[in-house]
Amino acid sequence: MAVRTPDPDWNPDDEPVVQPPANPGWLSDLELAEIRGRLPLLYVEAVPVRVDGVGQVTEVGVLLRANAVGEMTRTLVSGRVMYGETIRDALFRHLEKDLGPMAFPLLPASPVPATVAEYFPLPGISPFTDERQHAVSLAYVVPVTGTCEPRQDALEVTWVSPAEAASDAFGAEMEGGRGVLLRRALAAVGALV
Repeated sequence: MAVRTPDPDWNPDDEPVVQPPANPGWLSDLELAEIRGRLPLLYVEAVPVRVDGVGQVTEVGVLLRANAVGEMTRTLVSGRVMYGETIRDALFRHLEKDLGPMAFPLLPASPVPATVAEYFPLPGISPFTDERQHAVSLAYVVPVTGTCEPRQDALEVTWVSPAEAASDAFGAEMEGGRGVLLRRALAAVGALV
């Protein structure tokens, strides 16, 4: 039984017949560009951390990568949530993709994020910008216990103290306002004093 709240002028005969794609979680570049222009997309972001025996954050991992114009920037583990994918699975997939399979992340028991960021294509609406799209990102602080070997477009993982990660100078090196996101996430877990 389908449960749908129709639009006032909706007619079921107007609906196009769409064949399901072979992998419904992935979008072609053309489909993604079209959707980015029409809807906000859901992302997950992770702040990888090292913790001591009582769970206090001792180090923060930040990725170094080259952006589309060749500038070196710092960023966090991040990526889209695919259709039909749980937030937990998306978070794990992106942590493994960016940090490697031996990072051994300890995912939070609850899917409640440390903070939420809303990215806009135009600056000034929020501290977060992404020229490609409007996106909502759920950000998590995730302890990792293994060896981090960056993959995909990340060049290295830099481990810094929470105080250094929260500094204005370090935040200025991060793309799209992620310095603000990093400070908010660290504050949410009591890592900033």
